[in-house]
Amino acid sequence: MIDVPLAVLDLAPVAAGAGAGEALRHTTELARRTEELGYHRFWVAEHHNMPGIASSAPAVLIAHLAAATSTIRLGSGGVMLPNHAPLVVAEQFGTLEALHPGRIDLGIGRAPGTDQVTALALRRTMEGLSAEGFPRELADLMNYFTGERPGPIVATPGRGELPAIWLLGSSGFSAQLAGLLGLPFSFAHHFSAANTLPALALYRQHFRPSRYLEKPYAMVAVNAVCADTDERAHWLAGPADLSFLRLRSGRPAALATPDEAAAYPYTELEREFVTQRREGQALGSPETVRRQLTELLARTGADELMLTTLVYDVADRARSYELIAEKVAGGLRR
Repeated sequence: MIDVPLAVLDLAPVAAGAGAGEALRHTTELARRTEELGYHRFWVAEHHNMPGIASSAPAVLIAHLAAATSTIRLGSGGVMLPNHAPLVVAEQFGTLEALHPGRIDLGIGRAPGTDQVTALALRRTMEGLSAEGFPRELADLMNYFTGERPGPIVATPGRGELPAIWLLGSSGFSAQLAGLLGLPFSFAHHFSAANTLPALALYRQHFRPSRYLEKPYAMVAVNAVCADTDERAHWLAGPADLSFLRLRSGRPAALATPDEAAAYPYTELEREFVTQRREGQALGSPETVRRQLTELLARTGADELMLTTLVYDVADRARSYELIAEKVAGGLRR
């Protein structure tokens, strides 16, 4: 019995020695398995110019996952709006909603999710890439779905095919905007833990009831690796630590094996970086993960938890979600 809704955020990680096709097949397997386990939603991210992540086209991947599943909600965590013209996003997600009514989430992010050169290659113009332009572009996107401001362009599909719209964030800006617009809000605790509580407070403080929500609804995304023992979970989490370090150092690469990650010669400064990154994560045996997630719920008051599990072997990823669904979820309470 899952009292607190649980969701999954998947990056379609490309493992060392494998390719994008295998990564996407594994993501499909996980979507099917998490649906069987009772997870509420399954989101895929948008990243570009990263050799270790195959999730670069969320709308295409969501269409594939929706056809491979039947009940679980599918969505974007998220579509990085600065990379795309609002009309294109409206047509893509309007199509998804028309094909799979009531199952599609459109999670929208404010950052490009990549470097500026790649962002410019995607958008082909600097217009729309600034943070200042985000509220206007978001308003345009929502209007293509609702038609509240009549104009010369009608998104088809799009008008009247309204997916569930979420705002994503790792700071206070999107939190306040989500509150003012009365939208559900998903916070990226998994890479911005220090900002979690202030952002959620801003969201709830600024929330206004809307056609979408009567009261605030906050989801918190957290790194989670569950295994039979604490030691194995920490060993499995090693590749994600190394991947994040390489990304921050400007050296993105495919996901290393746990043995390769354990053998990496971390400097003292790099080790400190990894230690800080692990703060706020849920890593360990079912008992440990239950305690960590319970504490996170108590601190944040989250309405839903989104788990992201970046480990090398898809069997270990699936096992982590199985253990949490079968041995952790029943003990979680809001």
